[in-house]
Parts: sequence; C-alpha cells; structure tokens
Amino acid sequence: MRVLVTGGAGYIGSHTAKALAQSGHQPVVLDDLSAGHRWAVKWGPLAQGDLADQEFVLRTMRDFAIEAVIHFAADAKVGESVDNPRKYYWHNVVNSLKLVDAMLDANIGTIVFSSSAATYGVPEQSPIPEDHVKLPVNPYGETKLTTERMLATYAHAYGLRWMALRYFNACGADPDGELGEDHDPESHMIPSAIQAALGQRPYVEVFGTDYPTPDGTAVRDYVHVTDLGRAHVRALEHLAAGGESTALNLGTGHGNSVREVIAAVGKMCEGRVPVREGARRAGDPPVLVAEVKKAERMLGWTAEYREIEAIVESAWKWHAAGNHKSA
Repeated sequence: MRVLVTGGAGYIGSHTAKALAQSGHQPVVLDDLSAGHRWAVKWGPLAQGDLADQEFVLRTMRDFAIEAVIHFAADAKVGESVDNPRKYYWHNVVNSLKLVDAMLDANIGTIVFSSSAATYGVPEQSPIPEDHVKLPVNPYGETKLTTERMLATYAHAYGLRWMALRYFNACGADPDGELGEDHDPESHMIPSAIQAALGQRPYVEVFGTDYPTPDGTAVRDYVHVTDLGRAHVRALEHLAAGGESTALNLGTGHGNSVREVIAAVGKMCEGRVPVREGARRAGDPPVLVAEVKKAERMLGWTAEYREIEAIVESAWKWHAAGNHKSA
C-alpha cells in the first residue's frame, strides 16, 4: 500500500515509516518539520507542508495515489497543553478533522491513529484495559480522546475504517542505529537520564519519591519504538483485510519505576547518573501499565523488547554515538 504518514519525520513516525518499507509498503511522509527532522525521512518521499492546509493535504493524497493514512502529527507536551489548550485543540483536533475530511474527498477509507494512554487519566485499576473509563486530566489527553470519538462517528456515518493505538511510554531507538529520539528540549525519562550520564545536562529530575510503589517513584510501561512501528503496520494490514475498527493499548504489560530506569542507564555508563529529586507533578498517577491482551488477540502483536535494560541499551547506543542531531 501507498501510505501517507503524517508526522513521519518525528520519533515514532520515522520508525513506523521504516517498518512500513520493511513490510513492502510505500511510506509518503507529510510533515512541516516544525518538530520532525529531514534526516529521519529515509524510506520514501517527503511532502513538506502544513496539515492545516487542507488543499495541500488533498493534493498530496492525489499526487501520490495514497491508499491509507497513519496519523502521528500532533503536539504532545502535557504541561504545554495545560498552559496553551488553544494550540492543542487546533493542532490535534481541528487538523485531524481536516485530514479525515481530505481522506473522504480522496476516497481513502483507512486510518491508523496515534493515540495515548493519556485518554484514561488517573486509572482506577492496573493493568489498564481498553474499556476502562476515560477521564483525561489534561487537554492533551482530551484532544486524543476527542479525535478517537470523531473517528468512531465517521466510521458509522461514512464507513471509515480506523484503529486508535494508545501508547504507553514510547522509548528506545532503532537497533540499526538509523533513527532515535531527538527532541528539543528533551523531556522523556530515558533520553534525559542518558543525557545526564553523558554530561549533556546537569541532572535528570525525578518527580516524586513518595508514591505508593516499591521504591517510591512512579512506575510506567516502557514500550520500544520499534515495537510500536511494527504494531502500526499490523493495524494497517488488519484494517485492509476487513478487520474490526477499534482502539488498542500498546505496551509490554509490565512496569518499571523511575529509579529502575536510572539504574539501567547507570549500568550502561558504569557510573552514577546525576539526579535531582523533586515534588510530584499534578496529575501524574503512581502506576500506568497497559493490559495488552487485545492487541495480541487482534493483531498477533506483542512487544519483543520486554526488559528495560535492552530498551535502555538501544537508546544509549544512539545517544553515545553522537546521533543526537537536533533539527
């Protein structure tokens, strides 16, 4: 299939473009490069432009004879979404609506949507199943949930085939060393800890040491970005074969604490990682772990990277090799 990958110059989008190419599909990246990187577009053409420009999007779909869409393009900083919700509703909801309307105009009926565990809010149980109540605690989570609901209503009215993939904590780097995580500024735990170990930042900050967890720090389900890329390909092929439209969790099904992540980074650098301990952040739950049986049942997908040491090692190799390139 010829697949339009919005946000395909970004972290997860670029890994998915590689997975598509490896599976015999043709990715076409649509990205404005405001957060993504031109160097990360390696497996197909780049259509550089703004997702808000509906005429440009529709023209791109027709010029490349697009058959399906994988939609990553979004703003994804929780704190920023609280401070500037207007930006998040325009970029994440309005632009998604414009994209799907362009798909209908171009007679494209299949979309895989990059959603988030932020749709659940503070969970009432762990692991979290897909039918758990959805009560987002920030505008970012609200925009992802709103887009999921829009896709479901479009499916009912127009026959759109869709799948929303709710990631937990995306992490790691391409095992071939071609791609990795490169945000500016970096806020994710694993690359932040690696940067602290490499002297690229003074310390990694730990937000909260008094959670009701074994070591007092927050526990998260860290899922490798290569596994996420494979899942998007499986979801696309599932829909193309007539499979059910739905939302799925993507995770490993088990969690690691912040201290365990820092310890794994410490093993890679054979030393201590400079740490500063701070207060909890508002809205951060103690534990976020995915129930992943549905993805296994529907897509035949499970995470291959299951140990935090292997995940950290892939990220360490990327950063230590000097591959942090910035935009």
